[in-house]
Amino acid sequence: MGLPAAAATPFSFRIDFTYLDSMTTTSTAPAREGVASLSLADAATDPAGFAGAIGASFERYGFAVVADHGIDAGVIARADAAARAFFALPEEVKRRYHLPGTGGARGYTPFGTEAAKDATAVDLKEFWHVGRELPAGHSFAAFMAPNLWPSEVAEFRGALLALFAAFDAAGLRLLSAIARYMGLAPDFFDDKVAEGNSVLRLLHYPPVPADAPGIRAGAHEDINTITLLLGAEEAGLEIRLADGSWLPVSPREGELVVNVGDMLQRLTNNVLKSTTHRVRNPAPERRGRSRYSMPFFLHFRPDFLIETLPGCTGADRPNLHPQPITANDYLLQRLREIRLL
Repeated sequence: MGLPAAAATPFSFRIDFTYLDSMTTTSTAPAREGVASLSLADAATDPAGFAGAIGASFERYGFAVVADHGIDAGVIARADAAARAFFALPEEVKRRYHLPGTGGARGYTPFGTEAAKDATAVDLKEFWHVGRELPAGHSFAAFMAPNLWPSEVAEFRGALLALFAAFDAAGLRLLSAIARYMGLAPDFFDDKVAEGNSVLRLLHYPPVPADAPGIRAGAHEDINTITLLLGAEEAGLEIRLADGSWLPVSPREGELVVNVGDMLQRLTNNVLKSTTHRVRNPAPERRGRSRYSMPFFLHFRPDFLIETLPGCTGADRPNLHPQPITANDYLLQRLREIRLL
């Protein structure tokens, strides 16, 4: 799908395209144009231009890098410190917060639990999930379990809820741009993600031995609507292109990596791409270092019916997903595929 008329005007702001090498640093292949590197501040001054740029990157690559996202550096630093403090706790302490059989929706998921769909080896990571806080008696309580909070890290709850709220706000701004790109009203997604089943994940990839079976995160696509990722400055994140090659995504300090999830791909009839990506193991000289990151998986409301947008079908684009499905049913289906349920 090309740009809607409103977004087809020349961009009035600088677009800094990252040029990415191929999978290895020794490759002699020519550099290729990569995902767009944009400033979210431009969404206020030139909303059509920003929407055109990020939408085009999502349509081609499924990814974009976003600076000036409005998430306070202090909020990020406090959340990062709390996450590192938790992961530094003894294994037996961390496992007190593991709830088997819940799909890892809340609390701690131990190292070596999650695996990419169809993978033969588990991922080399451990993580913690924070979900949306709901008032008592909320109608979505059946879909969103209460959060767990580790008593060993006093500032954990406040730091992570502050980051969750900041991610939520940034996500709405990005969804507004996506709506513009798709020719929809800028507030199209607002009620569809209000009180959505979004999840903040704190990730720790421990040091990797030379003989490690598998990689830090196997090739996969995200389940949700869009993902906002902090902490990808450490090398490892790669996306798979149509020709099967892998290219790294290398944001600058504090920038967001944003990507399309399967739910949005399904809603747009694959116009916007949920791209396969992975986190490869580090180079030998960095195997002894941990990697930390904080992705925010922005979800639709559990009861939202994911049904192909009318403007995304036509004679040359048949409906690839003719059977509608609720966001919650789709989530459960995918969690079973990655062995969390």
